[in-house]
Amino acid sequence: MIDRRKLLKSTAAAAVLGAPALASQAQQAVTLKFHTFMSPMSGVWLTMHKPWMEKVEKESGGRIKFEAYPAMQLGGSPVQLYDQARDGVVDIVWTLPGNTAGRFPRIEVFELPFMLNNAEATSKAYWEYVQTMAPDEFKETHVLALHVHGPGMFHSKDKQIKSAADLRGMKVRGPTRQVTKLLQSIGATPVGMPLPQIPDALSKGTIDACAIPWEVVPAVKVNELTKYHSEFPSDMPGLYTTTFVMAMNRKKYESLPPDLKKVIDNNSGLATSGWLGKVQQGNDVPGRKTAVDRNNTIYQFTKAQTEEFAKLSSNVDDEWVADMNKRGFDGKKLLSTAKALIAKHGKG
Repeated sequence: MIDRRKLLKSTAAAAVLGAPALASQAQQAVTLKFHTFMSPMSGVWLTMHKPWMEKVEKESGGRIKFEAYPAMQLGGSPVQLYDQARDGVVDIVWTLPGNTAGRFPRIEVFELPFMLNNAEATSKAYWEYVQTMAPDEFKETHVLALHVHGPGMFHSKDKQIKSAADLRGMKVRGPTRQVTKLLQSIGATPVGMPLPQIPDALSKGTIDACAIPWEVVPAVKVNELTKYHSEFPSDMPGLYTTTFVMAMNRKKYESLPPDLKKVIDNNSGLATSGWLGKVQQGNDVPGRKTAVDRNNTIYQFTKAQTEEFAKLSSNVDDEWVADMNKRGFDGKKLLSTAKALIAKHGKG
């Protein structure tokens, strides 16, 4: 006959002994704070950030959860995002390295004039380039993905831009130091500023035009604040692109249990970088439509005009190579490697 008291005691003992194991399992669930400057209505947030987080949550069986904060909702400015990930203020950020001019100099090669063929191939090239040519560029964080957007172009308030000559005297917003150099080389007066400042700057006349890709036009109301848009031929390299980084706090990543770390790893790297670039450029189509729907005027530069822009801006490459050489890098090798990687991934 079973002694009920002994059974209760042994059951209680087993529960106590099992408690640490149960507690350990519970502790393996983790909540990550994701922070970015993009608005909650932007294509980047809705078609890139949210699906990425949902995929990670699903593949972790719900053990990774996200607290998602678009539009700098946790405070600070876009310029401070990378350091928020570095310092553990947040766990993951998506940001523009070019917001901090000259801090990540080797990746600026992808922002040089007419480097981009398409965002998916160039994003994969960017990932491979950092792994092979600049592995310490983002050493303060754990990098999840590196990508670029589709071709940048001009959007102007009161004057149609039909040639490089039309840019003379115009104050044009550029996102990074290489793009502002490009703008200066083709005759514009460059004004560097983060994306969220564009609507106010256009409204107040601080700038006459901005250089951004189609996909982000509706998010910053550029379809409403400008009347004219000037794009480059789709079968030629884009005027410019901008580099992005999705980075995680290194200690937070290293603290994850192995299986959750694997989930993060499976949603990082070359393929994820290419996917982000592809989706972002895909958003150019609906972005452009918002301008068409308002009956804005869209001009497309000819092949000859595009070649003129390329010729006028060729010195930007030379200056960047010289700058890299001064910093102790082989600028020519970095540039040729980036071009070769873009061509390689463009064939895939």
